[in-house]
Amino acid sequence: MADKSSLQISMRGLQMPASPIRKLAPLAEAAENRGIKIYKLNIGQPDLPTPKKALDALKTIDRTTLEYSPSQGYRSLREKLVGYYERYQIKLSADDIIITSGGSEAVLFAFLSCLNPGDEIIVPEPAYANYMAFAVSAGAVIRTIATTIDEGFCLPKVEKFEELINERTKAILICNPNNPTGYLYTQKEMNQIRDLVKKHNLYLFSDEVYREFIYTGSPYISSMHLDGIQQNVVLIDSVSKRYSECGIRIGALITKNEAIRSTVMKFCQARLSPPLIGQIVAEASIDGTEAYSREMYEEYVERRKCLIDGINRIPGCYTPLPMGAFYTVAKLPVDDAEKFCAWCLTDFNYEGETVMMAPAAGFYTTPGLGKNEVRMAYVLCKEDLKRALFILSKALEQYNNGK
Repeated sequence: MADKSSLQISMRGLQMPASPIRKLAPLAEAAENRGIKIYKLNIGQPDLPTPKKALDALKTIDRTTLEYSPSQGYRSLREKLVGYYERYQIKLSADDIIITSGGSEAVLFAFLSCLNPGDEIIVPEPAYANYMAFAVSAGAVIRTIATTIDEGFCLPKVEKFEELINERTKAILICNPNNPTGYLYTQKEMNQIRDLVKKHNLYLFSDEVYREFIYTGSPYISSMHLDGIQQNVVLIDSVSKRYSECGIRIGALITKNEAIRSTVMKFCQARLSPPLIGQIVAEASIDGTEAYSREMYEEYVERRKCLIDGINRIPGCYTPLPMGAFYTVAKLPVDDAEKFCAWCLTDFNYEGETVMMAPAAGFYTTPGLGKNEVRMAYVLCKEDLKRALFILSKALEQYNNGK
């Protein structure tokens, strides 16, 4: 019989990073089992209800068989999405859109279709942690270019990008508006990225799932708006956030490049089909929900003000004003935010309550960066946000007093 101790985990598995968003979940579960109430600011799970129109479509599904859908998704959903993108001056055909199992699968399929093992992707950091996981899955290498909290996470100058570009560089990946920082790229910054993509003939992977959440008069600049690089752009999207439908797992990969689409379809066929039920719900969400979207947006505007003002009133804390999404990265007066976040769940509570945040170091690839930062999602109601910030202030006070 083979010695079980000789079995080895794959190098890819060992390289796969743990999620900074979910890695503290066992500590949170243990705290809840002790009766502690936790204000969860660690994950972008909106607490707002899904549109009634979408829930009604779910409840009234009239089918005798829950069949496979086409591997690229139902045409009726893709045609509805064409009209949705038209509202943002993004002109597409249904054939440009491939429905995926969430935006995550879209990122993974983009990497697998466009990159060879060892190819490099330039990504501004901090960045959504799962990008690193998808790169490991594809054998690609993330090369990060640092943005800083002191500069509001604005994009570095073009020279910093040029320093990273070599014969292995194949792509730039951006998230706009950004997760985890909430930063919104300007027209000048998007033009800078366009020029780099054009000059070096790179792919541009553009994650734009938070386009509904922009809190400035500046226009939303999609990568699909950039002249001269339409064949280079792969747009990543999802209905998860804009309709509070994280659980239906419906995203989209969008590109004008027919060769990319044909390759992505091979991976789509290998996984058979995107979720049938999710597509039905997503399609019902697109039209007739304008009032829902407006109310949701107004709620997030108020939550953003509540959280940002509240953080910056806590002694030693600082966060810039995010212009998009529903996240912010905040600097805390601690040496190690991961230890502090864990301590909040294991050793601390105030009147039976505590707070859960995502340590920001997990959103950086460069060792040492973000060590005293956390990502916070303002996905709770204002009353809960205020209470969470009060508890955070008490936690910092106790932690730093060594009690």
